[in-house]
Amino acid sequence: MTMDMEKRKVICGVQQVGIGVRNVEESWAWYKDVFGFDIKLFGDVGVAERMLPYTGGKPQPRYAILVLNLRGGGGFEVWEPRERELNYIQFTPEFGDYGIFCCKVKSRDVRAAYEDMKKKGVNILTTPQANPAGKEHFFVLDPWNNLFDIETDDYCFYNEDKNTGGNNGAILGVSDMDKSVKFYGGIMDYDKVEYDVTEVFEDLKGVPGGQYKLRRVMLTRSKPIEGPLSQVMGTSHIELVQRIEEEGTPAPRKLYEGRLWGDPGFIHLCFDVRNMEEIRKAAAGFGHEFVCDGGRDFKMGEANGHFTYIEDPDGTLIEFVETFKIPILKKLGIYLHLENRDDLKPLPAWILKCLRFMKSK
Repeated sequence: MTMDMEKRKVICGVQQVGIGVRNVEESWAWYKDVFGFDIKLFGDVGVAERMLPYTGGKPQPRYAILVLNLRGGGGFEVWEPRERELNYIQFTPEFGDYGIFCCKVKSRDVRAAYEDMKKKGVNILTTPQANPAGKEHFFVLDPWNNLFDIETDDYCFYNEDKNTGGNNGAILGVSDMDKSVKFYGGIMDYDKVEYDVTEVFEDLKGVPGGQYKLRRVMLTRSKPIEGPLSQVMGTSHIELVQRIEEEGTPAPRKLYEGRLWGDPGFIHLCFDVRNMEEIRKAAAGFGHEFVCDGGRDFKMGEANGHFTYIEDPDGTLIEFVETFKIPILKKLGIYLHLENRDDLKPLPAWILKCLRFMKSK
């Protein structure tokens, strides 16, 4: 265990992206078949009582699951609001609109993944092309119009025969690039600029908003991954996109304007962390106080921990989760207790690979 005097902010990686859906089981079946997210870490039916500023000022019933692809990467928290009418976005999201525009998915072989998805009838928007870093990727829509960027990434935690891995980060629309670069670099440690390019991009044509002149900045971390669960999540990056104001170019819109947290679409980007009080201090130092604090006693199905939220400079919700307990061999009642583990040291890979026994057929 790390001594108190040595406590510091630890960002372990992107834990998950939250996806609001109409029906959890229907959506998971698709994500499992197409992207290989076949590990359900937990599922929970309950009431969202601690997000009142974003749920209309009252607790909202919901059903949520956290699913993973054990090849490595972040997960999807698939979130189904219940007992209320869903409020769908009323326009087609475009590059540069403010919020989480797209979820990234790792692929060891982009062209093989492309052919697999063609055979499955996936709505593919672009052919494999190089991004400004020279790595091939392509875009797809799920059946509920959520956009995914399937991109080349060799990271592998558990060597399964899949052409896609886990969540690799996200594309976010921003209004002030320099301010957002400081935010994600200073608080989340995505401090390394992989590219910073402004033009009309060939690899984005076919995606709504890809016809506009855009500034794209790809951020990664200069430090290696660290923390108990970091080997499962692996590396990731954040791509920020700012639409350049030109004559005839429409002004960007907020993707979640007038809607409740949990409504269909990408609802938050979540980072796995250690030492929440140090996260609080770091965020406050950049002028971003916690807007929600779920407390250290929060339970989500078989898992528990401490969750908090901040807003990025454009109001996009960023979640932090300090995980205390997760199931590892649920059928045998075996759990991982992380509260007193070393904050920096990854857990032995053989322990985390036991998650494969939770695979859904």
